[in-house]
Amino acid sequence: MTRSRSTIVWFRDDLRLSDHPALRAAAETGGPVVCLYVLDESGPARALGGAARWWLAQSLRALQARLSSTGAQLVLRRGNAAKAVAALAHEAEAGAVYWNDIAQAPHRAMADRLKAALAEADVASRTFAGDLLAEPESIRNKENRGLRVFTPFWRRVQSMADPPTPLPAPKRLVAGPEVTGDSLESWQLEPTRPDWAGGLRENWTPGEAAAQKRLNAFLENVAGYSTERDRPDRDATSRLSPHLRFGEISPRQVWHAARFAAAEHPRLAPDIDKFLSELGWREFCRHLLYDVPDLAERNLQSSFDAFPWKHDAKALRAWQRGQTGYPIVDAGMRELWHTGVMHNRVRMVVASFLVKHLLIDWRDGEKWFWDTLVDADAGSNPANWQWVAGSGADAAPYFRVFNPILQGEKFDPDGAYVRRWVPELARLSNKFIHRPWEATPLELAAAGIDLGKTYPYPIIDHKAGREHALKAYATIRGN
Repeated sequence: MTRSRSTIVWFRDDLRLSDHPALRAAAETGGPVVCLYVLDESGPARALGGAARWWLAQSLRALQARLSSTGAQLVLRRGNAAKAVAALAHEAEAGAVYWNDIAQAPHRAMADRLKAALAEADVASRTFAGDLLAEPESIRNKENRGLRVFTPFWRRVQSMADPPTPLPAPKRLVAGPEVTGDSLESWQLEPTRPDWAGGLRENWTPGEAAAQKRLNAFLENVAGYSTERDRPDRDATSRLSPHLRFGEISPRQVWHAARFAAAEHPRLAPDIDKFLSELGWREFCRHLLYDVPDLAERNLQSSFDAFPWKHDAKALRAWQRGQTGYPIVDAGMRELWHTGVMHNRVRMVVASFLVKHLLIDWRDGEKWFWDTLVDADAGSNPANWQWVAGSGADAAPYFRVFNPILQGEKFDPDGAYVRRWVPELARLSNKFIHRPWEATPLELAAAGIDLGKTYPYPIIDHKAGREHALKAYATIRGN
């Protein structure tokens, strides 16, 4: 490659400038750099849900601004990614195309087709690791398969050498030739009629700068994380998941920043270790997806193929809209609809309720989360649903049925979380906030509640739901 020929950097789920190996390598050539993002909605990779599309639009705007400050532009193209990248390489008379690898079957298949097309056109290609702490090929069992239990997986990751030190963002880039691209607005990623994204705008600032700011703020207040993280009524979690999902911050950056904080303040080590184990769970799910590309479609444990799921559109709709009559479940579902996220403890409770109390297929819940979560991740979302259902890797046993009443009383003891998201119960006392149907008519009237009208009765009795779940599980236990 001659110095005058440009290098294309193909951005994917890595919408950042710092710790971006492909961008750094392109900058170090000293030649012109053309930055490209392709919206490929027809390829083998799973199409984004509505909330994630909104996030992508904001993240691309932030990336465009950052690249502009370095002297470069971000070219937007839509269509088949391999064809779009190859076409731009021809237009820009590029000598090479660089990108960061995504260790998932559909992404690698696309990358392989692109490499072949570029080679035919005499354009070099280079890929770089940057999406994970450890590559899936490096953690295998004796049968050359990925590990299916988290604890030994995470021990293996921790026993390896630390991931490479994060790379600094290039300060200046040599602009490549002017090429045309789409306008971001023409992609219509953001909702308009109706515009349901007000809650997302209210709660989130996508982009690399916001991700770094969020990480720093979290580590400054990480004390108590190991116990407080289960409290949805408190702001004790990192809220980094959507930033990680779109690669606005890398897992290596999170790892090294957390390790540095633990070294500076040894008393924080237990909290930081717990936080890093959550990063490890993301890693575990990504490795699982590497081996099981159809994780969102089939039961990892085939015995669940015979599970007697119910098709109950009315119950599913009540769950989706936060109208089940169980306050902690309804609070979680309404938080999700308004903010695009849900507290992790509550995610487990609402998932268990759908799968076990209502006997509705976990795939129906996974699809709803995929469309409504800003952090919907192709690995974590189905892996977590299968974990709750009992059909997945390192899964919770199916007979573990979360009691939504006790979960609310334990983790939202003062009802603050429920009062925020289910305001029709706000005036109810702590004693009944998680079980309003047990309040007397006088107590309900004093709180302005008319059960069955202003707030629903439970759509299923907890005890009956648990018994139905165990009976259903018994039908497949011997399979």
